[in-house]
Amino acid sequence: MNDERGRVARQPRVEYQGAWYHVLSRGDRRERIFSDDGDQRLFLKTLGEACGRTGWQVAAYVLMGNHFHLQVRTAEANLVGGMKWLLGTYTQRFNLRHRLCGHLFQGRYKAIPIEEGDSLLRVCDYIHLNPVRARLLDEGKTRKRLRDYPWSSFPFCAGKEKKPPGWMVCRWAWSWAGLEPCSRATPRRYEARLEHLAAEERESDGRHWAELRRGWFVGGEDFADKLMDRVGRRIQTAQRDSYAGDEVLRHDEGAAEALLQKCLKRLKLDEARLVAGPKGMAEKGWLAWALRRRTMASRRWISQRLGMGVDSRVSRAVSAVEADVRLARKLQKSLLTD
Repeated sequence: MNDERGRVARQPRVEYQGAWYHVLSRGDRRERIFSDDGDQRLFLKTLGEACGRTGWQVAAYVLMGNHFHLQVRTAEANLVGGMKWLLGTYTQRFNLRHRLCGHLFQGRYKAIPIEEGDSLLRVCDYIHLNPVRARLLDEGKTRKRLRDYPWSSFPFCAGKEKKPPGWMVCRWAWSWAGLEPCSRATPRRYEARLEHLAAEERESDGRHWAELRRGWFVGGEDFADKLMDRVGRRIQTAQRDSYAGDEVLRHDEGAAEALLQKCLKRLKLDEARLVAGPKGMAEKGWLAWALRRRTMASRRWISQRLGMGVDSRVSRAVSAVEADVRLARKLQKSLLTD
């Protein structure tokens, strides 16, 4: 799972459709990125918005005091843009909530590609067992179970929490573990399996996870070769450090245009009348909110496409909708529900 080819100062991001990643980011100087339960809820809310904008789906997550782990599938090649939005937006919200300023996260986040197959289960187990390794379940006289750690996807997979958020997919963890996703007994069996692994984890020295902590990919040598081929193609045509290039920009704007046309039909709004209308027209604000909610299109593209004038008007319109809970729910149902 490790390779000398990966030991360079800075690995380019490998992005492609249908990719799986183990994503990890720590607090600056290893300081806390979650000060209380409110921060944990805020991060999950922001993660949900990021998934809505990018189409990501999450198989496993865990939030620790000074870092987080995600196992995420990107339907499109948009990891870099989505992570930039997620970390930047959470930092802004965290700082606003605590009246702080400056960096929150430590340098560059890690995003480790995962080969489909057994490696996906191994990463999922590693993430769900984090509270065990950190001894967070051993505090007090009574040892807690994995399901009792609230800031993880495990309570959903174990059936303690019945309704996971739309971006969280439990059936992947179940099927990787060889369990039938449609069986009522599956959550209980999945929990029993992880509790057995937790008992072994408490007695181990953790060395069996070494390749997940130090490697630049998780999988076999053939998978590594395919990744290196992708890296080579990206470097040859790259225009910026993210290796996303104009291709991803065109995709983002294309997805936004498709959503805009769908929303115009649902609003029964003529496009020419929309663009020619006042810059502060209510419908423009609604559409700007929908586009920022579900796509990675830039504020500049949205403001120009909707005829809103300056970019800041997009931000004000989105904030106004978010502040009106009743309106946001109405727009969610009328514009964004398939």
